Amino acid sequence: MMSKEEFKRVVSQGIPEVLPEPKPYDPTINHAPKRKDILTKEEKKLALRNALRYFPAKFHETLAPEFLNELNTYGRIYMYRFRPDYEMYARPIDEYPHKSKQAAAIMLMIQNNLDKKVAQHPHELITYGGNGAVFQNWAQYLLTMKYLSEMTDEQTLVMYSGHPMGLFPSHKDAPRVVVTNGMVIPNYSSKDHYEKFNALGVSQYGQMTAGSYMYIGPQGIVHGTTITVLNAGRIISKHGEDLSGKLFVSSGLGGMSGAQPKAAVIAGAVGVIAEVNPKATQTRYSQGWVDEVYDNLDELIPRILKAKQNKEAVSIAYQGNIVDLWERLVKDNIEVELGSDQTSLHNPFAGGYYPAGLSFEESNQMMANEPEKFKERVYASLRRQVEAINTLCARGMYFFDYGNAFLLEASRAGADIMKADGLFKYPSYVQDIMGPMCFDYGFGPFRWVCTSGKPEDLDMSDKIAGDVIERLAMQAPGEIKQQMLDNLKWIREAKKNKLVVGSQARILYADAEGRIEIANAFNEAIKKGIISAPIVLGRDHHDVSGTDSPFRETSNIYDGSQFTADMAIHNVIGDSFRGATWVSIHNGGGVGWGEVINGGFGMVLDGTADAERRLQMMLHWDVNNGISRRNWARNKGAIFAIQRAMEKEPRLKVTLPHIADDHLIEKLF
Repeated sequence: MMSKEEFKRVVSQGIPEVLPEPKPYDPTINHAPKRKDILTKEEKKLALRNALRYFPAKFHETLAPEFLNELNTYGRIYMYRFRPDYEMYARPIDEYPHKSKQAAAIMLMIQNNLDKKVAQHPHELITYGGNGAVFQNWAQYLLTMKYLSEMTDEQTLVMYSGHPMGLFPSHKDAPRVVVTNGMVIPNYSSKDHYEKFNALGVSQYGQMTAGSYMYIGPQGIVHGTTITVLNAGRIISKHGEDLSGKLFVSSGLGGMSGAQPKAAVIAGAVGVIAEVNPKATQTRYSQGWVDEVYDNLDELIPRILKAKQNKEAVSIAYQGNIVDLWERLVKDNIEVELGSDQTSLHNPFAGGYYPAGLSFEESNQMMANEPEKFKERVYASLRRQVEAINTLCARGMYFFDYGNAFLLEASRAGADIMKADGLFKYPSYVQDIMGPMCFDYGFGPFRWVCTSGKPEDLDMSDKIAGDVIERLAMQAPGEIKQQMLDNLKWIREAKKNKLVVGSQARILYADAEGRIEIANAFNEAIKKGIISAPIVLGRDHHDVSGTDSPFRETSNIYDGSQFTADMAIHNVIGDSFRGATWVSIHNGGGVGWGEVINGGFGMVLDGTADAERRLQMMLHWDVNNGISRRNWARNKGAIFAIQRAMEKEPRLKVTLPHIADDHLIEKLF
């Protein structure tokens, strides 16, 4: 075990002066699949030159053949040799070498993203989603931590797709870090472009919260999934009944975490989630996110029927392919009330989706060695999956796309997924649930991390947040009262549901007023010593304002602007000068490279008047920017919400839409 003093010394040194010994490949860790060999010979030479520029020339003779071997073996240069010897986890904030407390908080968040309990492929620096990376290689990590260790509050660290460009003079109210990921020229945003630029070491896919240091493990996705499943249950409810005895079927325990089984249990349903990667299944089972595991359909089906009959709130993993499960449910005429898909289909040909008829190992080999053949198998599998889903929907199942590009990739595969009018047969969950019920009213995934690492600080933050929400719920208008009550129940039961993986973190859906009030209460508690150390605020990008994506976050916008990205860009720019500690903007997110622009932030609360000033300005903008855009798209809930916001803040003046009469328009055509 490395001492605290040695840890500080090693972090502060950056790239080591003495070449470390090569690291053995650890087969117990969940590794990224081999990426396809996409570079020409000349491009491979360029990739090596790009990698070697991190190191003095005296190391090049040793490192050049080693890096070429990594490139040929894995499709990327990860620089495994430079992976630190210390354990990777979120330490208490004062254990980091720092001149700026804000920088120390960012170091904590980075290490949490790479914690093997949190990250999907920790040795490849991939946090979740199959390719959602914090850095491209370990040299970038080492340099970034060194810069953060010496940064003052009058400097800003500039991050280009994982590469720390350096520290630049700024001022105390400027962001400490500005992050971009994958911001390529728009015409160079195909999947093959991504593979090429990433293999060259010049760009990366930051996913959403991975590349912006704001991932808090599966909990971050659980709450949104719980809200979604609860409200999907309300949509299908015939007599006001809850989800007890009803079956929710989906897939994906790896790339998009173990949120679904945990959410199913919290919502009171029978949750059955398929996963092909045994390591991912075992991880979620060992963490308690899955109650039971079956690898045999003949044993699973009776168990499902028993759970439905007994109205159990239980999570069951099927260790196998989702297509086989869907087809068996059709064959045995099992009633499925709710269905979805949470595989990483934004990354369909490089580990995000595993086709039926191939083992996990066979798929990994084919995607690297026979990519075109693998693509054909993926598309054939998607066509079978949609056929089974269509049959179950005809029998009464409510199916929604969880926004990870299932509908989009299924349509590209030629599956029977389109209606005659050219639209998808099934809604994105944003269209039916999250958009009109949450985002339009300003509700989204507000989150915080207690930098002390103490569970008692998290307990206190839960109590404070719950008290604020309870007070606001008592005076909330009818349009948002159910939201408030759902979130009050969530925060009051958060500890019982054992949601923490990695840092002492929490997520809670709140609107602008709720976020500001909670943040103020946290800041005051830190000032008084009721909470012992700073708190980091953030959110998922899957929110009101930070993300433009026609297939997910903005899929319930119908004025044509769902394909524009002004909102996400303005969100980040606005957050940066209103007080965010760090900001990030990404090409790519939950629905894929080239399909979305994601913006995010982090903010450190330290109990000071400066922190109070910043949170008031920044959190107000961070939410109301999105409500304003949704209002202009003529979304009824957003019009209500922005008018309410203007009543509370006289300096806010937003352009409201005039609504054209449908009859007037129609009679012209």
